[in-house]
Amino acid sequence: MRNQSLDFLDATPRAVVAIGTDYAPGTILDTHSHRRAQFLYGATGLMEVSTDDGAWVIPPHCGVWIPAGKPHRVKMVGVSTRSLYVEPEKAPRHQSLCEVLAVSPLLRQLLMEAINLPPLYDECGRDGVLMSLLLLEVGRAETLPFFAPLPRDERLAALCIAFLHQPDVRVSPRAWAQQLHQSERTFSRFFRLQTGTSFAEWRSQACLLSAMARLGTGESVTAVALQLGYDSPGAFSTMFRKRLGSKPSNFMAASF
Repeated sequence: MRNQSLDFLDATPRAVVAIGTDYAPGTILDTHSHRRAQFLYGATGLMEVSTDDGAWVIPPHCGVWIPAGKPHRVKMVGVSTRSLYVEPEKAPRHQSLCEVLAVSPLLRQLLMEAINLPPLYDECGRDGVLMSLLLLEVGRAETLPFFAPLPRDERLAALCIAFLHQPDVRVSPRAWAQQLHQSERTFSRFFRLQTGTSFAEWRSQACLLSAMARLGTGESVTAVALQLGYDSPGAFSTMFRKRLGSKPSNFMAASF
């Protein structure tokens, strides 16, 4: 089905409902949740997803798994989506957090085919086999590290959220430690305890997510590098290529 509301199809007596939706650039879906789990794939464009756990960026050729009942917010950058809505007891993944997943050529073709099926597809025929294979492929898809976790501590979370909105690779742990009235050593331990990663690693990941989102809107490599505080476009490109294996100038065409 294309451009149909989930509300209209949610009660369909099938384990999986597939919907294709076209979004205008810059469309924002404010915080909401679904009774069913969702696998959201951007056939074109780029998506930004945020929850109370952190922030994700979903580039081309990837999708995001959203657990049933998980409140989330999505920003679309020129996206045409293919979504699977899965009854919770049939979900092929059981993590409590969202996950960015690599979409294989087989999974992509299955998603494209699934939206052409009628809502009450034949579970015992070809259509049922297709949907069963879709769930198996989603369950075995590789998880990609396009995520920046948020801490539970309210004061630290406020600093992290502000940084995600305006990242700067030059920000030092000392500056944040002073704002929290901690020594730098205490802050480093506290930050790792709250996020599971070091401040430097989190800062780099947050800058990478911002770079992906900005490149997705068409900003130049030079502009993105300077906005994030890198000394030169070359230094930014080196970081980007090291972490993603692709030049930033090739990002939107890259296949992860």
